[in-house]
Amino acid sequence: MRKPSVRVHLFANVALSVGLAATLSLAAPAAEPVNREPPADSQTGSPSDIVISAMKKELDRSFSKLKNAAAAPLYFMSYSLYDIERTSYRATYGAINGDDNSHYRVLNVDLRVGDRHLDNSHQLRAGAFYSPPLALGMGHYRGGSFPLQDDADAIRNRLWMATDSAFKSAQQSYMRVKSNRDTRVVEEDDSDDFSEAKPVTYFEKPVPLKVDGPVWKDRLRKASAIYKEFPELSESTVVLNVDQMRRYLVNTEGTRIEDTCRSFRVAAEASAVAKDGMVVRLYDAVEVPKMDELPSQEELEKMVRKLARAVVVLKDAPRAQPYVGPAILNSKATGVFFHEVLGHRVEGHRQKDETEGRTFTQKVGEQIMPPFMSVEDDPTRSSFGKTPLVGNYKYDDEGVAAERVSLVEKGVLKGFLMGRSPIRNFKVSNGHGRSSAGSDPVARQGNLIVDSSKRVPYPKLRAMLIQEAKAQHKPYGLIIDEIAGGFTITHSFMPQSYVLLPLRVTRVYVDGRPDELTRGVNIVGTPLSSLEKIICAGKDDDTFNGRCGAESGWVPVSATGPSLLVKTLELEKEYKEQNQPPVLPPPILEKVKGKQ
Repeated sequence: MRKPSVRVHLFANVALSVGLAATLSLAAPAAEPVNREPPADSQTGSPSDIVISAMKKELDRSFSKLKNAAAAPLYFMSYSLYDIERTSYRATYGAINGDDNSHYRVLNVDLRVGDRHLDNSHQLRAGAFYSPPLALGMGHYRGGSFPLQDDADAIRNRLWMATDSAFKSAQQSYMRVKSNRDTRVVEEDDSDDFSEAKPVTYFEKPVPLKVDGPVWKDRLRKASAIYKEFPELSESTVVLNVDQMRRYLVNTEGTRIEDTCRSFRVAAEASAVAKDGMVVRLYDAVEVPKMDELPSQEELEKMVRKLARAVVVLKDAPRAQPYVGPAILNSKATGVFFHEVLGHRVEGHRQKDETEGRTFTQKVGEQIMPPFMSVEDDPTRSSFGKTPLVGNYKYDDEGVAAERVSLVEKGVLKGFLMGRSPIRNFKVSNGHGRSSAGSDPVARQGNLIVDSSKRVPYPKLRAMLIQEAKAQHKPYGLIIDEIAGGFTITHSFMPQSYVLLPLRVTRVYVDGRPDELTRGVNIVGTPLSSLEKIICAGKDDDTFNGRCGAESGWVPVSATGPSLLVKTLELEKEYKEQNQPPVLPPPILEKVKGKQ
């Protein structure tokens, strides 16, 4: 069951991509799927034949024998198996300090009893401060050990036990759902609990994952040794993460999917302690779908050196003060801004969840931002210009084809991101039911893309910032540059607010003084007010690639947009540590001076 805590969505700190798209184009068509049946089961066939066939046989057996085996009839079942291989190398100061290789499988069983209108997944409503959003998990089975070898008997035995656990749990949950519904007020949205979906057959040929460990360790060692040139740094790393997830999905509607998701990511991170005890930290990363698209050694070392220099400069910058006034959100910051302010609040299941604030539920067809702004989410796109989009997928984790969704057109709210949980006036999924391996899918963002028909060159946008600051009698305006991520609160019993975590904030003075880099503030606000205050956009677009955490786990997402001038932005002081900087200088500094 999803935890009954304040829902916080963290846009993972630091999967930043590089590359700048020249213009913002609209949706590209999805790649043509390979539609064919996997081969028949055979112990002498390929490993994938054995896995998907064993899953299908056990699904059919269980469904036929359990349909009417208890008081609440079984009407839907799904098995999702995730075969995950991960390789991670980490280096610091010229030495490898992390070498991890893992291979494991995670199973999720979705089993529903009752009928589509009311089933065991229905929301259980309780008191104001203890309200589980949904009864998901009651009728689900997640995790546990699963055979790594492709042995049909071993696989079916594990599925059998998991199904038994899910079936018994579903029956108990369904009884609680009916009782809970009888003792609570009438729900505002009485939509069905589960929507129908067309069966899909999709198969991708498996490709072996190969990582040249010795070569990459050597590359990381050399790149991380650059940090020795910057004794002001306290911590630093260079990391390679390679992930491959082979997914097998079968359900009683006839869907059979076998596909692979790959991610290759190299990241650099460095931090330093300022004189006032604040830890300043910057990140940079490149994430691509193919190994040969990762940065060259020269490009990697250039990225590390640039990052280290930026941290040193930021460490000595003055601490920013609370502020309310005009600001420019540079392009990557725009993506995170919309991800938190709009994106989570247009995820479909939140529109009928009684514990949610439902900011935009009743605003379809209404103006929620300036008429020159538009927003879409398009997981069918694999790139934006030359930048890969990590929120790309063909089929979601409920077996539904991904679709481009127009969320806002010319400032008017048009729709929501939908999984298979219907809401009023939106009865079917548009392929946004997503989850991490083994978690229960809910509606989530994929590739969020922000567009504007009102754009000016960036120098003009900066001039408009100064002009707006003068009009508001402010000594300066702000430019929000690097950003680590953010989180938002959507529960109705908590403030409907968001927080963004900028890493670098620059003051642009109206009297012509040089710009001043500052540190140590967070952006705070409420969604309805913030979206109305956009003045203009720049003629630039960039992408923030990252990981988003919510009740269905961590999923890869992208957020793309232009720089935006906002009439009013509020910043508050960030919490800082109270420890002094290290008493002794780093050993490398004394070694250079010949003292050791």
